[in-house]
Amino acid sequence: MTAPDHAALAARITDLQTAKVVCVGDVMLDRFVYGDVSRVSPEAPIPVCRVTNETAMLGGAGNVVRNLVSVGAAVTFVSVTGDDDIARDVDLLLRDLAGVTPNLIREKDRPTTSKIRYVAGGQQLLRADREVTTPIADDVADAVFRAAESALEDAGVLIVSDYGKGTITDSLVARLIEAASAAGKPVIVDPKSRDFTRYAGASLITPNLKELGEAADGELSSEDGIVDAARGLLSHAGIGSMLVTRGAQGMSLVTAAGADHFPSRAREVFDV
Repeated sequence: MTAPDHAALAARITDLQTAKVVCVGDVMLDRFVYGDVSRVSPEAPIPVCRVTNETAMLGGAGNVVRNLVSVGAAVTFVSVTGDDDIARDVDLLLRDLAGVTPNLIREKDRPTTSKIRYVAGGQQLLRADREVTTPIADDVADAVFRAAESALEDAGVLIVSDYGKGTITDSLVARLIEAASAAGKPVIVDPKSRDFTRYAGASLITPNLKELGEAADGELSSEDGIVDAARGLLSHAGIGSMLVTRGAQGMSLVTAAGADHFPSRAREVFDV
C-alpha cells in the first residue's frame, strides 16, 4: 500500500481542462436565508428571524457539475426537475456556468428538490426540504437515457451522481452503464444505495466511509478493514475499483490488485 505524491496528483488536474463529461443525477437547489435573531415569537416558543440576505446555489448533482467546470471540464448535465419556479431557478443557474450544457427533463407532478436553510448568528436554525423521492416515471427515465446516450457520443466519461431523490432508478442506471461500456467510456458512480450491485459494471464507485460501512454491514476502523470491505464489495457487485473518501483521513483507492491511500493535508487558515 502506497501514499501517492501530492504534486503528481495535482498536475493531473490539468487533464480535466480538456475533458468532456456526461453527468446524470439528482439536481437540487440549495437556498440559504440569513438573518438576525433578537427575540422570541409571542405565538410560540420559537426564535423570530429578521431576514437580511438570501442566496441560492446548485446542490446535489448540480454541485458535482459546478466542481467539474471549475477545473475546466465541459459537462452535459442530464437531470429531472418539476415544472415549477424552482426548476426555472435551477436552469438559470446552470446556464450561468460556462462549459455546461443542461438538459433538464420536466416531470409535471414532481416538485423540484430544494433545501432551504435558515441561518442566524453563524448557526443553522432550521432546514426545510421540498422533495419527492419516489422513482421517476418510466417515460421520464427513457427521456433521460436518450439524452445521456446521445451526449456520450462526444464525451469521454459518464458520471452517475445518485443522491437517492428518484432520478437514478435501478433500470436507468443499468441501461446507462451498459450503454457507456458498449461505447468504451468509463463510468464513475457516486452511490447513495447501500446495495452496490445496482451499479454493476461501473469502472469506479466513490462512497464515503459511512456509505461503505453501511454497504458492508459493519464499522470500518482501520485501513486494512476498509480495503478488505471494498474488495469484497467490488467482487460481489462486479465493479472495477473504489475510491473511498474518509474525511480528515484522506481517501483510499482500492482495486483487486492493490490499494493506495491518499492522506489529507491540513491547511492553515488565517483570519483576515
